[in-house]
Amino acid sequence: MTFSRWTLSAALAAGLSVMASGALAQAVDVQNAWARATVQGQRATGAFMTLKAPTDAKLVSVSSPVAGVAEVHEMKMEGDVMKMRALSGSLDLPAGKPVELKPGGYHVMLMDLKLPLQKDTTIPLTLVFKDAKGVETKKELKVPVSQVAPAGAVPAAAHGEHKH
Repeated sequence: MTFSRWTLSAALAAGLSVMASGALAQAVDVQNAWARATVQGQRATGAFMTLKAPTDAKLVSVSSPVAGVAEVHEMKMEGDVMKMRALSGSLDLPAGKPVELKPGGYHVMLMDLKLPLQKDTTIPLTLVFKDAKGVETKKELKVPVSQVAPAGAVPAAAHGEHKH
């Protein structure tokens, strides 16, 4: 099989693009990731972590085989009411600045759970990032399941009380 110079150049360029795009995902630092354990019959839970990208990037999607739906959500107070909604776009990751996904703020919502998430197990979670040039990359995680935030993570109680 022979390749023209153009075909080889295009193949090399595509390969370099793949390596560069993989570099962003590898370079995004993920710390203190965890998912909240569930009880039998519970259909949704949250996953939390701190993300730090070396260059401007966005978290554009999340997925997990344990959930029918995985979305990045935002919780915020509007008056005396705490409201939660899925982000309509992506979550900005400014260069060098940690972005916390935590109870009471931005978080990953895992819905339509296919099984209960048991304490002291792990679940797979895939994060999809997009860099400033629009190149998407994936980062595969094994996230521990816990009833409470691991040491070093910001606990839910630190984010105020929920009022009804």
